[in-house]
Order: sequence, then structure tokens, then C-alpha cells
Amino acid sequence: MTLPASPQPLNTADRVRGALWGMMVGDALAMPVHWYYRLSELQRDYGVIRDYQAPKAIHPSAIMSLSSTAGAGRGSQSGNVVGDVILKGKKQHWGPAHRHYHQGMQAGENTLNALCARLVIRSLCRKRGHDTQDFLADYVQFMTTEGSHNDTYAESYHRDFFANWARGVPAHQCAGATGHDTASIGGLVGLAPVVLAVAAQGEAQQAVEASLRQLRLTHQSQPLEAFAAAYGRLLAQLVFSPPPSLGPLLQSQAPGLGKGLSALLGQAPDHKDAATRVVGGLYSPACYIEDSFPSVLYLAARYANDFEAALVANTNAGGDNCHRGAVLGALLGAWLGFEAIPLRWRQGLLAGAAVAQEVDDFIDTFLPLPSDRH
Repeated sequence: MTLPASPQPLNTADRVRGALWGMMVGDALAMPVHWYYRLSELQRDYGVIRDYQAPKAIHPSAIMSLSSTAGAGRGSQSGNVVGDVILKGKKQHWGPAHRHYHQGMQAGENTLNALCARLVIRSLCRKRGHDTQDFLADYVQFMTTEGSHNDTYAESYHRDFFANWARGVPAHQCAGATGHDTASIGGLVGLAPVVLAVAAQGEAQQAVEASLRQLRLTHQSQPLEAFAAAYGRLLAQLVFSPPPSLGPLLQSQAPGLGKGLSALLGQAPDHKDAATRVVGGLYSPACYIEDSFPSVLYLAARYANDFEAALVANTNAGGDNCHRGAVLGALLGAWLGFEAIPLRWRQGLLAGAAVAQEVDDFIDTFLPLPSDRH
């Protein structure tokens, strides 16, 4: 079996631009059907998602009404971390049953975790390197400023962080205690910019270590760190020392990440049936990292030469498809380059002009050589 190879010569800037844009479009494409767990309902409400859509007011799988507004996880909505500290003016959407997690957002708009990844990009450029204190100051200001974003929902880790912050805990100590959903793929969304910036300035292992420092600002989870390190190694190699084909690189990270995963990745290019036989079949489509990250690797192997097909398959598999999409988009964007991302998705991204400027600034800051310019 011949595994697909990268279809055209790419320079480093092509790959960086592809990774950062891929992260954003993968998130935005999945946003309207984020956390749908019955595919029949997803298809009834939206059809097959191939382009950006706005979310409907009603989400049949939503359990936001069961989530704590005082901190992480499920629980009472008597607390006011949501409403008074973060998501100001949004708490009224948390009580009604089946209210969409991204209530009122527009087609092509990014969810909160992707917006926080943009904070990371801006901090890296401003400081010309990884500065956790600078990011934390930006993060606190962004999350506590009313109207800074349009999302309605914040994952547990955000709520736990700001429950601690509201009690006067210093920001660098606000990462919440490990909970049942701490080890989730949402924690990986903001790591790609750190990996790319630090790898451009040093070695891949330094980039991985920096990304783990970034992760620990908001997540306390040793299991999550193992997957984050694998993600960092993959991304750094795809951009700065790309292999002749993608499959063996993905397989090299599989040991320890899932039983039988390496063999599955080797078979993936030959699969002709629906990706949902694996994502949602073999692996849960939920956020938990032991299923979501292997799902990302599978989709990357299955659609190694087709960015569009990969992101469409991920979106229509439901579950935590936004955060899977951001990670998958970064990996395949790094592998296939910026031009592999469909033009309509680049043009339709709601914040596309701002994203384009931020990515240009990132490349100017960390890839100064003319040979690496797009």
C-alpha cells in the first residue's frame, strides 16, 4: 500500500499559515452542530454541513441547563461566575432546556476556545516569544470584559479558572483541580501557536515543553499532557521537518495513545466507508481526550490529501467536533499548506481579515527569512 504524500512543495510559511488558518476554519465549520450526539438530528436540522452556517436557537442534545454557573462541571445555576465574572449578559441562556451552546453566533464565527488561541498568537507576537504572564493578563481581560466575544458557553476549565480568580487566587495558580472532563481536546486548541513559535526559534522538544507550560495555565491533567505532547511533536515535525508521507508520522505517535491505533491508522487510507464507523463507532465523539485525539489522527490519516473532506467528515460526525476540528485543521493545514484550505472557507470566516493580519504578523515575527515568506 502506498500512503499519500504531500501534493506539492511547500515552504515553512505555507505550512504555518495553513496550520493557523486550518485551526480557525475547522472550529467555525463545526460550530452550528457542536455537541450534536444524534446524527439523525444533526442531519434533520442542518443537512450535511459543507459550508458555514449559523446555529439554530434550539439544540436537541444541549445540556447547558445542567452545567454549573459557579465553576466546573454539572451542578446548580445559582452561582454567578457565569454572568458576573465571565460571559456577562449571557447567563439567561444557560437555564432553558435545549438552548444552543453558541446562541446567536453568526455563520463563520469562531467559538471561545479558538478566540483564546488568537489571544495566544497576539501575545506571542507582542512579546516575540512565549510569555505566560502576558498571555494570562490578556486572557483575564478578554474573558472578564463584557462584549469581548459573542459565544454563550464556556467549558469547565474556563469556569473553574475564573471561580478561583474571583476568590483572589493569582492568575498563574487559577487552573482548576482535575475533574472528569479536564482531559478533553478543548485543552489542545490554544497550543498550536506556542508550538510553532518556539519550534521556529529552537528545537521541537523545547516547543513541546513550552506548549505544556501553556496547557498548565488552565488545565491540571497528566493524562491530557501525554496527548498534548504527541500533538506538539506532530505539529512541529509537519512544519519544520516534514516527512515524505503523513501516515508513518501519525503512526509513530500512536503507541500509548490507543489500543490498536497504529494498525488502524495504517489501514485508514484504504477505508471507503463513512468515517462515523470510527468516529462515533470505535471512538466516542465526545470531548474526552482518549477518544477525541485518536479520532483526529484517524481523520488525518483517512483524508491525508484532502483538507476539505477531512473537515467535512469531522463536522458531520458530531460530538466535540469544534475542538477536534481545530486540532485536525491545524495538523492538515500544516501538512497540506494554506492553499489546500478551500477559498470559500477562507473568505467566509467572519473574522477573516483580522485572522489574516494576525497570521501575517506571526510569520513576520517568527519566520523572518525571505525564503520562508509566503
